[in-house]
Amino acid sequence: MRFRAAQATQLKRRANATRLRGLAVALGMTAALAGLLLTALRPEPVLFVVVGIASYLAELYLHLNEPLMMRRLGQLRAGVTLRSVLRTALLLVLMARMGLTDDAAYLQAAVLVPVLLILQTAYSAVSAGIRRNRTLPVVTRNIPLDGLPVSNTPPLRLLRKPGQRLLHQELTVLVGAAVALATQDRFWIPVGLLAAALSALLTTVQLVPSLRRALRFPSREAVLAHVDHWLGDYRPDVVLYFTGSKDSAYQGNMWLESLADLARRGHRPMVVMRERGLVRSLDPTTVPVLCVPSATHLMNMELGSVRLALYPANVGKNIHFLRIPKVTHVFIGHGDSDKLASVNPFSKVYDEVWVAGRAGRDRYALADVGVRDDEIVEVGRPQLDALTTRPAVTTGPIPTVLYAPTWEGWTDDPGNTSLLLAGENIVRRLLAGDEPVRVVYKPHPFTGIRDPKARGVHERILRMIARANETRAGQDRWREAAAADAAARAHARAEEQRLTEEITRIQSELADEELDDAQLSRDSGHPDGRLSARLAEARAAHVRVYWQARGAWEHLVVEAGGPHLYDCFDQADLLISDISSVVSDFICTLKPYVLTDTAELGVEEFRAQNTAARAAYILDSGATGMPKLVRMLTRPEMDVLRPHRLDLREYLLGPGSQASAERFAEASRLGIARAAGKAEPPAAPDGAEHLPLVTQGM
Repeated sequence: MRFRAAQATQLKRRANATRLRGLAVALGMTAALAGLLLTALRPEPVLFVVVGIASYLAELYLHLNEPLMMRRLGQLRAGVTLRSVLRTALLLVLMARMGLTDDAAYLQAAVLVPVLLILQTAYSAVSAGIRRNRTLPVVTRNIPLDGLPVSNTPPLRLLRKPGQRLLHQELTVLVGAAVALATQDRFWIPVGLLAAALSALLTTVQLVPSLRRALRFPSREAVLAHVDHWLGDYRPDVVLYFTGSKDSAYQGNMWLESLADLARRGHRPMVVMRERGLVRSLDPTTVPVLCVPSATHLMNMELGSVRLALYPANVGKNIHFLRIPKVTHVFIGHGDSDKLASVNPFSKVYDEVWVAGRAGRDRYALADVGVRDDEIVEVGRPQLDALTTRPAVTTGPIPTVLYAPTWEGWTDDPGNTSLLLAGENIVRRLLAGDEPVRVVYKPHPFTGIRDPKARGVHERILRMIARANETRAGQDRWREAAAADAAARAHARAEEQRLTEEITRIQSELADEELDDAQLSRDSGHPDGRLSARLAEARAAHVRVYWQARGAWEHLVVEAGGPHLYDCFDQADLLISDISSVVSDFICTLKPYVLTDTAELGVEEFRAQNTAARAAYILDSGATGMPKLVRMLTRPEMDVLRPHRLDLREYLLGPGSQASAERFAEASRLGIARAAGKAEPPAAPDGAEHLPLVTQGM
């Protein structure tokens, strides 16, 4: 409860800071508009241009960084159009106050200002009409839309960011005024207005054909009827119901292969989503994907064939699918750890909760949040089936140590991450140890988003690794090693570049950024499995050559865009991490791992409070035990905790005798059968023992 309260407090603080920043810029923009009025009335033409540019910069900042504030201004009847009219009209006021009303330049400007405003209004109307008519009530992937008159995407460069386009046209007017001041030739003012008007006219004319096609788009009712007809033919029996922010895409992506496996076993799975913006973040898949933003549309859809609904996250919109009867509703989560999210009280709304192993069952029993033991099913972690299991003895010239700390979290609890208190000590001792190792540092993508200190530690670690690589490159042993495989690494780098380009090309074919949701939905109606297979092959090959292109002696930093965490697992002989699903997943490799007791609980208490720590080697914040851990990597007899990792792996992830994919598929089959009234709920395992604590460590 304290964690959730602190998390809410931090979120509130961040939201307040964002609102205050947006409010400050909006007030500055308002002051600039007032300044334009004053400088036009005085008149002060130089100050008018300066203040106008300041107003432009403030509004541009709001467009780029504060969309919420822009919406609020619109609600207060101070939107983009009003501000544009005001700034442009004040130019005429300035010219009038300068005594130019009888001048030809003024008369030309007086004609061009309303012309510009009319053309800008026409552009806004045309672009809004195109977007409104091209917005389908659903977004789909791998669902045929044959027969629906969905035309090609209009030029998105002309439709994107209409407010900024109007703003840039105003800048053209200001530039004309500035040139007029610099040259003392007032006819540059109507020239600037004319250039802005021509820009608005050209853009609008280019969009007219797209508007005509958009007006012939299928109606909302026709699209929904078409999707209902497809649902009636396909008759999905398993649904992954996924909703959330763009940052949460990984929660759904991790289950796509499990859905594809169910399809290979004869089921008819599909993904149901709720946020349009999240669809593009979904990994390529051959499983049908249906995004239905409207709850009303979702509730009226033909989903009577669904018998099993899987939920990877606890979010409010789950209620819109939970209401469907004759369905076994199952919470599957998106990771296995001792964090509070793994025992959320909301879980009791589901018919079943699927966990990886006995540890998940015990967590719910200890938490006592209302989830009964007979509602829990152990299915393993299908995502881990492909991970290799090999002895904890290095196969490279030197051992590889993977340091993968989690981020700082929303509270200041020292147990959240080892990075703040121990990160530099860990990396320093690894780099300066008597026995050489290769350090692979993989920071969490959220590192530093809340606490600048974490970002500072991260950057210092980057510098430490860079300096260590420079030092190692100058030493005879490593210089000779680099020379020995230089040709092979050069070949691998060239192959890595080729594969990067191929992956980019395939991804652009699967989800072209220059296509809108309507055309992407249409074009993905008949999935090309070969394209997805090519992408998977290219990604796998890219991972292989990534490691080949870098020396086995070279310290690495793996950030966004680099190999997946599981690919780093395969390279690592030892993991150093924190209490998170990273450790629970790594345990399946049976290789040794290290946790840091930054809260200074002591080894026994630390293991008592954290299941994943029961087979871990424990470090203090100073990382004083690191030399002994490094020696263990070349002396397997020192790895005294390996038997305990075997026990803990089964406790956390289930028995290794059956692949998790098999258990997941069997649980799915039984869930479907129960929804149809053909089976009873599974009984809880009898006689399962709790894993004893391990008190020995280093």
